Amino acid sequence: MKELERDLGLPSVMAISVGAMVGSGIFILPALALKIAGPSVIAAYALAGLLVVPAALSKSEMATAMPEAGGTYIYIERGMGPLLGTIAGVGTWFSLSFKGALALVGGVPYLLLLFELPLQPVALGLATVLILINVLGAEQTGRLQLGIVTVMLAALGWFAAGSAPSAQAGNFAGFFDAGAGGLFAATGLVFVSYAGVTKVASVAEEVEDPGTNIPRGILGSLVFTTVLYVGIVAVLVGVTDAGSVAGSDTPVAVAAEVALGQAGWVAVILAAILALVSTANAGVLSASRYPFAMSRDQLAPPSFAEISDRFGTPVASITLTGAVLLVLIAFVPILDIAKLASAFQILVFALINVAVVAFREGTTEYEPEFTAPLYPYLQVFGAVTSLLLLTQMGSIALLGAVVIVVASVVWYLGYVRPRVDREGAAVGAVRQRVDEEALTETAADVDDRPREVLVALTKPLDERRERSLLAAAADLVRADDGQVTVVRFQEVADQVPLTEAVTVQLSADRSFESRVAEFGEAFDVAVTADEVVSHDTKHAIVNTARRRNVDAVVAEHEPLRLRSRLFGDPIDWVVRHAPCDVLLIDNLGYDEPDRVVLTGDGGPYPPLVVNVAAAVADANNGEISLWRGDRPATADEAGDYRAELTDLLSVPVAPTPTEWEPRTDGGVPAEPDVVVHRGPDLGLRGAVDSGGARPAVGCTTITVYPHESRRPGVVRRLAERLAF
Repeated sequence: MKELERDLGLPSVMAISVGAMVGSGIFILPALALKIAGPSVIAAYALAGLLVVPAALSKSEMATAMPEAGGTYIYIERGMGPLLGTIAGVGTWFSLSFKGALALVGGVPYLLLLFELPLQPVALGLATVLILINVLGAEQTGRLQLGIVTVMLAALGWFAAGSAPSAQAGNFAGFFDAGAGGLFAATGLVFVSYAGVTKVASVAEEVEDPGTNIPRGILGSLVFTTVLYVGIVAVLVGVTDAGSVAGSDTPVAVAAEVALGQAGWVAVILAAILALVSTANAGVLSASRYPFAMSRDQLAPPSFAEISDRFGTPVASITLTGAVLLVLIAFVPILDIAKLASAFQILVFALINVAVVAFREGTTEYEPEFTAPLYPYLQVFGAVTSLLLLTQMGSIALLGAVVIVVASVVWYLGYVRPRVDREGAAVGAVRQRVDEEALTETAADVDDRPREVLVALTKPLDERRERSLLAAAADLVRADDGQVTVVRFQEVADQVPLTEAVTVQLSADRSFESRVAEFGEAFDVAVTADEVVSHDTKHAIVNTARRRNVDAVVAEHEPLRLRSRLFGDPIDWVVRHAPCDVLLIDNLGYDEPDRVVLTGDGGPYPPLVVNVAAAVADANNGEISLWRGDRPATADEAGDYRAELTDLLSVPVAPTPTEWEPRTDGGVPAEPDVVVHRGPDLGLRGAVDSGGARPAVGCTTITVYPHESRRPGVVRRLAERLAF
């Protein structure tokens, strides 16, 4: 296998990083930002440079841990999984596309200072040429790029140094008149000017001594560029009238002509044109590689990863990027382009900071040569400030970021998830911590079984089904000499007085009480019978449970009728309002079950669910099998959790069945007698909770709904849904 030669030293690293940052943005954005913030635009550039530091250090760390060719999205995808990798890939692609459009729409006015031409057709024409160049495979050589950057920096340096003596102190009056809101809005707008600071990570394989040269090169180039930007903008504000610059499409040319005359004006125009070509071409080249890379990782259709036999380039990826570029130039105003470019970049930088936390806290091997200081405070600061900055950039930028996130999530759910089973470094860590927390809770509640159970009969049942419900309830309380109360609930019309309905004693009622007494003797538990007449059964169940202070309500789970499907199942109301746990039984018979299967969705089992399964197995001298769903953890993680849970249980734990498929020897594993699983949480938690998977077998199923006080918080449930 061929390896890349590590021949890029510190100067080369800094040159790459500076060249990726200093582009057409500095020729365009100061005028737009000046209209928002006034003279404090100088501070906005300095603040933007400061806020980039956490992402720069985080990217440096990941580049030394994984010195391989690839873009930002690679690190985010490997750290946090395909979902956030998709968001990062799409966000970076759009950011680079917008940056390319910004270079053309904002840079062409400098060209028009020399030639009388229509702006938009010229921009569209140049964009088309650059797209064709990238399709045909014309390479942008390092020497050419270095030459462009050198000439551009020389012109900007001359402008800053030569114009400084002409600065007027009066132009800085009212420095902060725009307030903090204006400052932060301008900071967000110019953020895209620093987008290329981490570009060198894509060639990390070629950097000598990457543990030293990558962070030094990135930080050194960031400091250099920040000083350059601040100096240029300070001179621009100091030598010109704010009104003339803020309304100009060519602010640096205006300032250069004022301070340096015709020669300075020409030099700035040439530098701006070079920046236009360099930035726009780099935007097309870089942006088009993101659909290409995502396609190779199965996050995008395979056509985007196809290389043209004729041109040797990813034509489909370039064509898609080019189409987006042309649409932006044709229909989106320059201010919105700048805001959206910065918004997407801010979003990606926030994810970069989070990715470092994912790698450090994850379970995958991660050994960077350079580690970012002040972990995790620096990363938290970077992520939080990035998101706060988004909120200050106006509705268009914020809406754009939200649209990108939502669209990426939809794309992930519809296209990526069915095809990709990878998971990020963070998932293992989250899964391990969720398992540990659940095991701690289970250990604390291992003997906390129901002692007072209310069996709610909401309609007449045959004797077999009555017996099954009572038998299940009896198994729950037998070990602690508990109590079972069986109540038959009768609902009458609102116009019927309850006193009249209560006085009616039918022979069926007496028969019911007699049966219950016999069941109690057969099950060797204390059983009492009662009847409740009400106008609303669901309220009556909850009130009875509260009045009797029971630990759990047991009821038969009936198939939903059309009315219940349309207007909600009454039992949902009972689950939400009951003062205790609720167990719903899909009653297919319950006769001394000794093969109990505890099922889940890949995540840990709630303590109450474990206790219910253990109580059933214990009462019948049976055993438990653990089934964690169709998205299990890794073998090691699943084994660790299973082993620790087995140690906590006082009943035998049998080998886990595999979806009850036929055995290799032709036999079929014995199906379970009872399946126990957690019910889906209702209300807010239902959005992040599937309720657990269970095998499709023909036996009684007990669905456990823990009381609100027993349920984990929304954050915990969300972590479970993401990790399992």
